[in-house]
Amino acid sequence: MIRKGSARLSPRSLNQIHGNLVVSGITSRGLQPVRDLLLSCIASFRGGMDYARKLFDGIPPPGPDLFMHNAMLRGYAHAGAPHAAFALYSRMEPAGLMPDGFTFCYLLRACCAHFSMPACSGAGWQVHAVVAKLGFLEDAFVRNALINMHAKCGDLGVAGMLLAEASERDIVAWSAVIAGHAARGNLDVARQMFDRCRHKDIVCWNVMLGAYAKNGEMEKARELFDCAPEKDVVSWNTIITGYSTQGMLEQALEVFDEMRGAGWMPDDATIVSLLSCCVNAGSLDAGRMIHSLHLEGRRISILTGNALVSMYAKCGDVNTAMEVFSWMKEKDVWTWNSIIGGLALHGQAEKSVQVFSKMLEEKIHPNEISFLCVLVACSHAGLVEEGQRYFSLMKERYGIEPNAKHCSCIVDMLGRAGLLDEAFAIVSSMRQPSAVVWRTLLGACRTHGDLALGKIAQERLLSIKGDASGDYVLLSGIYSSYGEWSRVETVRRSMDKRGLRKVVGCAQIGHKNTDLSTR
Repeated sequence: MIRKGSARLSPRSLNQIHGNLVVSGITSRGLQPVRDLLLSCIASFRGGMDYARKLFDGIPPPGPDLFMHNAMLRGYAHAGAPHAAFALYSRMEPAGLMPDGFTFCYLLRACCAHFSMPACSGAGWQVHAVVAKLGFLEDAFVRNALINMHAKCGDLGVAGMLLAEASERDIVAWSAVIAGHAARGNLDVARQMFDRCRHKDIVCWNVMLGAYAKNGEMEKARELFDCAPEKDVVSWNTIITGYSTQGMLEQALEVFDEMRGAGWMPDDATIVSLLSCCVNAGSLDAGRMIHSLHLEGRRISILTGNALVSMYAKCGDVNTAMEVFSWMKEKDVWTWNSIIGGLALHGQAEKSVQVFSKMLEEKIHPNEISFLCVLVACSHAGLVEEGQRYFSLMKERYGIEPNAKHCSCIVDMLGRAGLLDEAFAIVSSMRQPSAVVWRTLLGACRTHGDLALGKIAQERLLSIKGDASGDYVLLSGIYSSYGEWSRVETVRRSMDKRGLRKVVGCAQIGHKNTDLSTR
C-alpha cells in the first residue's frame, strides 16, 4: 500500500515541489503527485510530521483519499505520535472512508509507540474490537499486528490465543510472542516457545538471542549463537552488543574477529557497540585499534563519527577527538555535544565554551545536553558571566526548561565563585530542588564558611533525605572551620542518634585480574 524507499528530499526541494503543485493546481494532474510528495515529506523529516500535516490538510475537496490517510497513520506510528494517529483515524468515517488492513496495522503499531502500558492495552483493545467487527481477523498481517501489540502491551494470554489461530509456519507471530515473554523477563517461557517452534527462521533465532543478551545471560546467548544454523549481521551485532553492555570487551573483540573471519562486514551498529564498550572499559588502545583497522580511509556515517569523537573524548585523548570532529563532513547536535563535553571533562573548559559559541554561530540548535556540557565548562573555568548568560539563553531563546542537573551546575558555578546568595536564589526558584542541588549548595557553604545558609541547606536536605552521613559531615566541617565545637558535637550526636557513620574513603586499583584496595 505504502511504497518503500520513498525519496528523502531536502526541505528546500520539498518546498519547491509543493510550490509548483500549488501554482499548477494541487490536484490538476490527479492525486498521484500529491501522494508522492506526501510520502517524501514523511520520509524526509525523520519523525517530524508538521510539514506533511500542512500538505495533507491543504488538499482541496474531495480531500485526501484512503492511501493518504494510511500514509499519515504510518508516519505518526513511526514518529511515536499515537494520539495524532487516533485523532486522524477518527476523521476517516465522517469523510466516507472505510479502513483497510493497512489502516489497522499502522494503528496497532502506533499503540505500541509511546502510550503507557495501560493506555497501550486500552487503545489496542479498541482497535481489536473494530478489527473483529469488520472481519479483518482472517488477514494474516492484521492478526500478526494484533499479536505483536498484545505481546508488547503485556496481554500475553491474548497474544497466545491469537497465535493458536495462526499457521504453524507463521514465524512472525511466533517471534512476537517469544519477544513479548522475553521483554517481561520470562526467559524460560520464551525459550520453551522457541524450542516448540518447528519452522524457526533467522529472525526467530535473533529474537531469542537478543532476549538472552538484553538480560545479561551471555553464556546462554553464546551457546545459542554457536548453535544457530545461519547468521546475519544482526546475529553478530546482537552478541557483540550483549558483551559490550556487560563490559566484556575482550569477549566482544573476540566475536568481532570471528565476524570478520566469517566474511561479514561490520556496520554502524557493530562499531558503535564496540566503541561504547571501549569507553566503559576505559580502553583507549582498543578504541584506537578499531579506528585504525576498520575506519581509517573510509567514509563514515554521523553515527560512527559521533561514537569515535565520544570515545576519544571520554578516554582522555581530546586532541584526536578534535581531529575526528574537524574532518567529519556531516555533524549533528550530538557531534557537537560530544566534543563540548569532552573538552569540559578534561580541563579545556575555555575551549569547550568557544566550541559551543561556534555551534550557535553555525545555527545548530542546541538541546538540553548541549547546555549541560557548556554549563559544566563554565563552572570548571569560573566563567560566571558566560554561565549565567547561557542559563538564561537556554530558557528564553530555546525554550528548554532547566532540569536538576542544569541547576546543580549553575549552583556549583556560583558557589565556587562565592556568590552564595545568587546560588540560593536559583535553588529557591526551583519547584522541587533535589538533594543533589541542596548538597551542592551545602558544599559551597562549607568552602566559603557561610554558617547560616549552610544550616538552611542541611535542614532542607534532612527533609528530603535524612540518612546521608555526608550531609552531616559537610555541616560539621562548616562549624569546625569557625571553631564552633559545641555545634560540631551536636551534629555528631545527631548522627549517632540516627545510627549514621561516616563512610570510610577507599581507592581501588585494578591490575590484570587482581583488585588491590587501599583505605
